[in-house]
Amino acid sequence: MSETAEQTQRPQTSLSTLESVLGHSFARRELLVLALTHSSHVNENGGQAESNERLEFLGDAVVELVVSDELFRRFPVEREGELTRLRARMVREQSLAEVARELGLPAHILLGRGEEAQGGRQRDALLADALEAVIGAVYMDGGFAAAMRCVHRIMAEHWPESPDLPKVKDPKTRLQEVTQQLFKARPEYAPAGMHGPDHAKIYEIVVRLPDGREFRAQGASKKKAEQGAAEQALDALVPANNDRS
Repeated sequence: MSETAEQTQRPQTSLSTLESVLGHSFARRELLVLALTHSSHVNENGGQAESNERLEFLGDAVVELVVSDELFRRFPVEREGELTRLRARMVREQSLAEVARELGLPAHILLGRGEEAQGGRQRDALLADALEAVIGAVYMDGGFAAAMRCVHRIMAEHWPESPDLPKVKDPKTRLQEVTQQLFKARPEYAPAGMHGPDHAKIYEIVVRLPDGREFRAQGASKKKAEQGAAEQALDALVPANNDRS
């Protein structure tokens, strides 16, 4: 069996297990397969099929709403700024990637051989995106109530008991601080492209560091793409074991 065939079949053999972990049995299982299909797999197999990027866009909004709703109810006296800070901690890339690993999601994702060889199966950004895509698939298959139940189930051990958490700085802010410290200069952001239909545009942003290195990311908005590019730059500049929060 070829490597591509193995990658195609890997998630198929245990979709029932994944459904059990998610607490949702798909009426349209093809949605779950789509949620697990990374763009690298599509590109290496002719580029005609769809990747999980649109479901990721949808799931991102669903996760944010469910988390916002729970925090609003859990902390009835907290101000908007504190609730925003708590939400940022829960839906940030590292947090979602941690949940994805707890679910065993990496083993189910369909990747291209190049992305696999570069360690993509364990990249926080890829895992967070895949988790959001899975939530988007649950929403499309079972509606908002099903998606809400799923988010509550998979995040059951992650809800804060207290609002007293250290303040979270977004990737762009952290990157500016790091580049000022290392290079005495700021990073530069520039648009690098845009594609997709008018109702679902995908933006690509490149961030250029003072030392000449460039990092690119895509997102459903320019802001998300900038944050993604900044996160990649931080991964290159800051040791993995250094707490950047």
